[in-house]
Amino acid sequence: MSDLESLEVTRVLIDGEVVAENGQVTFELEPFEFPEWVTHSMHLGMDIAPESFAVPVPDGAPNTAAHIRTIEVIPGKVGTKETHIDPPVIDGKLESDIGQDVLKTFVFERHHETGKFGYGFVKGFGIKRGAMASTVAHDAHNLLVVGTNDDDMALAANTLIACGGGMVVVADGEILGLVELPIAGLMDAVPAEELSEKVHGMEKAWAEIGCTMPSPLMTMALIPLACLAELRLTNRGLVDCTTFQFATLLAAQ
Repeated sequence: MSDLESLEVTRVLIDGEVVAENGQVTFELEPFEFPEWVTHSMHLGMDIAPESFAVPVPDGAPNTAAHIRTIEVIPGKVGTKETHIDPPVIDGKLESDIGQDVLKTFVFERHHETGKFGYGFVKGFGIKRGAMASTVAHDAHNLLVVGTNDDDMALAANTLIACGGGMVVVADGEILGLVELPIAGLMDAVPAEELSEKVHGMEKAWAEIGCTMPSPLMTMALIPLACLAELRLTNRGLVDCTTFQFATLLAAQ
């Protein structure tokens, strides 16, 4: 490191060999041929359209209102808080509300063509438009989609389905940032410098739609991780990770 204050890494060694110096790798990797099943991992068993992101008013609530659980993310933290809000209801369906910083969130199972998915709402990203999707979604790495509107959510999801997985930010029908990860939806074989540039582009795209939190990609990727407190969302639905039981979207008043 250059010093113990900034902790800027200037050289990396593995087993006594210098493998990176001044931001550049110092070795070459031999090409590797990945089997087709590794590079074709998007198996949803369903088509994704804007209508796929309809969230009906939960049973037990009036058709015009609902008091629901949300997953509130905390900037720079892995934990979440369960908070309760009253989202807008239009034609018997719950909608995102940028005024309350609340966004629809879906997790689609993508490994076995089951067609199963879970849905809920997240709070705290601060975005004002668009949608985000990722197949880096711990631990099962299903297809995670978060957004302000159904059209952009469908575009984000279908963009990743088409490229074999990755991370994407879209807004107003336009792709603002995309990191293709066609190897199991988690990795790519391009040089590290090329992939790093794409990731930085994703961070700029997040900022462009209004998110100012640090490392939003990692924060989003942890939304389905059903071993961290307090509330998480999987393809099987909401999970209360303080009791390790499934939770209903409808909250008690």
